Amino acid sequence: MTRATAARAFLALVVLVVSGWLVATRPARLGLDLRGGTQIVLQTRDGDQSKADAATTDQALEVLRRRVDELGVAEPGLVRSGDRRIIVELPGVTDPREAAEVIGRTAQLTFRPVLGPAAPPAATGELVRPDERGNPLRLGPAALSGRQIDGAQAGVQPPGGWEVAVDFAGDGARDWRKLTADAACSPVGDPARRVAILLDDEVISSPEVSPEATCEVGFAGEAMRITGSFTAAEARDLALLIRAGALPVPVDIIQQQVVGPTLGRQAIEASAQAALIGALLTIAFIVAVYRVVGALAAVALVAYGLISYAALLAVGATLTLPGLAGFVLAIGMAVDANVLVFERAREEYAGRPTLRSAIRGGFARAWSAIIDSNVTTLVAAGLLFLLASGPVRGFGVTLGIGVLASMFTALVLTRLPAEALLRRRWLVVRPRWSGIAHAGRVRRAIESRGPDLMRRRRLWLAVSAAAVLLSIGGVATRGLNLGVEFTGGRMVEYATSRPLSTDAARAAVAAAGVDRAVVTQVGQGNVSVRAGAFDDATEQRVRDSLGTAGGGDVQQLRDDRVGPSLGAELRDKALLAVAIALGAQLAYLSVRFQWRWSAAAVLAMVHDVVILIGVFAWLGKPVDGVFLAAVLTVVGYSVNDSVVVFDRIRELVRGQRRISPRLRVPFARLANTACLQTVPRTVNTGLGAVFILAALATLGGASLVDFAVALLVGIVVGTYSSVFLATPLAITFRSR
Repeated sequence: MTRATAARAFLALVVLVVSGWLVATRPARLGLDLRGGTQIVLQTRDGDQSKADAATTDQALEVLRRRVDELGVAEPGLVRSGDRRIIVELPGVTDPREAAEVIGRTAQLTFRPVLGPAAPPAATGELVRPDERGNPLRLGPAALSGRQIDGAQAGVQPPGGWEVAVDFAGDGARDWRKLTADAACSPVGDPARRVAILLDDEVISSPEVSPEATCEVGFAGEAMRITGSFTAAEARDLALLIRAGALPVPVDIIQQQVVGPTLGRQAIEASAQAALIGALLTIAFIVAVYRVVGALAAVALVAYGLISYAALLAVGATLTLPGLAGFVLAIGMAVDANVLVFERAREEYAGRPTLRSAIRGGFARAWSAIIDSNVTTLVAAGLLFLLASGPVRGFGVTLGIGVLASMFTALVLTRLPAEALLRRRWLVVRPRWSGIAHAGRVRRAIESRGPDLMRRRRLWLAVSAAAVLLSIGGVATRGLNLGVEFTGGRMVEYATSRPLSTDAARAAVAAAGVDRAVVTQVGQGNVSVRAGAFDDATEQRVRDSLGTAGGGDVQQLRDDRVGPSLGAELRDKALLAVAIALGAQLAYLSVRFQWRWSAAAVLAMVHDVVILIGVFAWLGKPVDGVFLAAVLTVVGYSVNDSVVVFDRIRELVRGQRRISPRLRVPFARLANTACLQTVPRTVNTGLGAVFILAALATLGGASLVDFAVALLVGIVVGTYSSVFLATPLAITFRSR
């Protein structure tokens, strides 16, 4: 065993052991749809400078969203109810009371000069407040506010206390310097040498300006530290509130209660069974196509599931049903790296017919395609995490973990046993059992026909243009059926005289004609129904249907108009993050390939997304948060497919450099050869994902059908575009 092989084996053992320990000891954080959580109802009220209305309540909602993100709660639900109420739903919160206290504070941070001990009555603009030790102080007008602060971080203050480090933004450093410069003019020990730091008009710290600051000079710099008798939790909460920002208007907590899962047990069990069946079909397919090395890849896929699930537990991700379905889908798509290696190994075996040299050559020749395709995805995942918020940010985390785990399992966990097993005599004398000693059916069919696909590249470009125009026409004429996450709607809460299960309530609501509603149990057996706008007649049918289903006497407790849970700020951040991610991918591909090829890959991805949106417009299917996750998945899949094809084109172009220019093969013919050589990989990878999606679409719960349909459309269109759009565009751009 070589040193490199031993290092890989040790790394694999450590990763598997740590992953197994995490799965065995750390419980999963389940989302609102699987387990429910805590619901907090807030109501805004008029403040000193702002009036509570729909606009200020929307602003407060976005601040609360940032606070919830800072708390580490993933996949929360936040909607505006009426003009002045905000409903916050938090999955898996262990201390709802603490969460309510943190998110409900107004968090107006101000810095004021201390004028001296309290001497009422106070002059205009002055404020009398007790300091942290209870001694009343007379404070001057606010000289600095929380809006002039860029960030805050809790840290340890020697010899053992806690402090909050604050970074200034804009003119904050200037105002801080002026405030401390004026205070430094008072002698040491004089109360006027102190600066009071207030949170919601309560003094949290009033330190004396140290002798290092001189009169009329003060402290220079872009940062300062808030010290006081903070505990670790108090320091972290203060830093959280400063980072998230102050609420534009005060809020009051008017209700706090437990909410049940939005999905019933039957829907969850059906989706789990469908995911399991799809994963088993994918594994069976890989073993049937690639035999012994396919069986090794199947074991590696199980390890991939273990490693990526453990990583999600380690980062504290909240697992929702669409997220788990995407996780299972990722297992099917993770086979891509293995398929790339195995198909290259089949090509290598034709030139050097020994199993060991073929598999080593396969790993070596597939390395560049694996790296480029995964790095582009990692770039996008990192930018989505850094720039987006809410579910889009969570998608970036899940995507990044999936890519890293996929690369590790393919390049380490599959390679180690494959190289060891392919040296065994019983396999050497029966090379076809290995799975790499013969060409597959797809490759044999292509080699026997040798079609010149790129000869009709103008036809393929015209077909793609027509499909895009048809999709745009669908959006223009039929519009998008935006879900309640984007448009808001109506939320009605009912009290039933007899208990009603979530499954029975959901069936009753669907029978009343509201089949896309979010139905949950709230508080002591009440039923909450949230859906797009529905009229009073439909609401009466819902009430009657709940009674007929076994609810007995059904009374309406609350009827509110609710705003979108995916608000304008979250949407704008998501669009900005996606645009920057695409730009970064374009830049990376321009460095690794040519800018013309990278432009072709990005245009093919846009083509795939437009067609997917157009299909949903023509079918009238809802465009909601689940659809958003599907679109982001299609973006990654499309670029990945194009990169694999372009990697093979690059390899063939480099091989032409050693040939006389007069004897070189035209670029269009090279591109056609590259497409034909990568078709087996594209077909086998696509089928691995299709098995899972087909099982989810036919056997899974209703909540996953549209998710599976969207990804099926995306995979089919993405497979088409990598060959029939991205490659013809690369040829066209090169010729011009």
